[in-house]
Amino acid sequence: MSARVRSAVIAVWIFAGFLGLLFSPVATAGQSPAAQGDTAGLRLLEEMQSVITDLAERVKPAVVNILPAQGPGRSKDNPRERLPNSPGSGSGVIIDQDGHIVTNNHVVGEATEVEVRLSDKTRVTAQVLGKDPDTDLAVLKISGDRRFPSVTFGDSGAVKVGQWVLAVGNPFGLDRTVTLGVVSGIGRENMNLSRYENYIQTDASINPGNSGGPLFNLRGEVIGINTAIINFAQGIGFAIPSNMAKQVIQQLLARGKVVRGWLGVGIQPITVDLAKQFSVAESEGVLVNEVFENDPAARAGIKPGDIITKVDGKTVDTPNMLSRLIAAAEPGATVGIEVVRDGKRQVLPVPLSERRESVVVASVPSSRTEVKLGIDVQDLTAALAEKFKLKDARGVLISKVEPGSVAQAEGLREGDLIKEVNRGEVTTVNDFTAAIARMKREETILLRVVRESRAFYVVLKTTDK
Repeated sequence: MSARVRSAVIAVWIFAGFLGLLFSPVATAGQSPAAQGDTAGLRLLEEMQSVITDLAERVKPAVVNILPAQGPGRSKDNPRERLPNSPGSGSGVIIDQDGHIVTNNHVVGEATEVEVRLSDKTRVTAQVLGKDPDTDLAVLKISGDRRFPSVTFGDSGAVKVGQWVLAVGNPFGLDRTVTLGVVSGIGRENMNLSRYENYIQTDASINPGNSGGPLFNLRGEVIGINTAIINFAQGIGFAIPSNMAKQVIQQLLARGKVVRGWLGVGIQPITVDLAKQFSVAESEGVLVNEVFENDPAARAGIKPGDIITKVDGKTVDTPNMLSRLIAAAEPGATVGIEVVRDGKRQVLPVPLSERRESVVVASVPSSRTEVKLGIDVQDLTAALAEKFKLKDARGVLISKVEPGSVAQAEGLREGDLIKEVNRGEVTTVNDFTAAIARMKREETILLRVVRESRAFYVVLKTTDK
């Protein structure tokens, strides 16, 4: 059967199968039980089933079990000396016949070599060639005098919600366990699992020990690397998309590390209140709250208060999306950054530099209103700047935050430095007082605040004092 025919069979198996069972000819007297059960619908279901079983048999040999390397005094001849689901154990998949393996970074941890158990029960030592904690991926290498069974990557950009997928791994030490499910969602982020998140969500069962194992489409192509589950829920697992994995793997094999583009801004999401202040739609783009001196964004003319809406024509709607798009670009490449400034759109060409180890991304709690402002302020002094780890020499320091106030609800605290009120710079208490005095009851105030090395915007609503 051709791949196209198989795909067609799978696409209609439920509908056609059950119709076949319902409308197949009624068995006549004298037919054997086997003959009575040999209906068109049943044959179709069995054919569909054979597609799944053939797929599982074809891909399982490339899936491996990864264990901590043998320690002193442990015998390779006695596997009972180490529990198969011990901490750090997981799964991996061989991606070429030379023995390169992909798994999760958290499976190998700080190890430089790990033990790999192949499908034929052979145990070999694998060298860790490279790791990328920011995507939770690692590449290993095993050696031998043979060609290893392997699989290929598919295009995760073509993955659709509802399509069937097969997860293979070693949950709780149960070798090459196969589970079937569907893609439940794509583009999942804000899971706080890694820096760059764009997960495929699936209901194919993923359990401890599955980490690092492959997620296959029905063609036997790897479309994701299984990485996490939600412990308190069933049927919610996450996989790193194959397109992201391929890019990371190529760099790890070529350089032993991943090099990413760097823009040099602090960013935060656009809330309802911030959208009104900056005259954009909610969740349209991300807000620049800090531009780091002498970095690419500063040199290109990007300013605090700009809304970044696109990168090279690709829409940006979350901080995570912007981070991924910039990180995917090579240092030295020039990207077109579309910004909204004072209601006007413009595209700025920005030559990127290499990403630094420490990335600053600011975030603030969701907006609350209808309470007093509730802060005391004072001029910044050198002693106060040192106490609160501030690099600025001027500004208005929050010396007290009233319990239950809107300022407290918005996350403001003692030691925060107010740099702007409604997009206007304030450097002294007099500046701040004059700006607040111009406000009317129930008007909103947009503050730009610096906390240690981070900056962010926050919206407060005034009431009568």
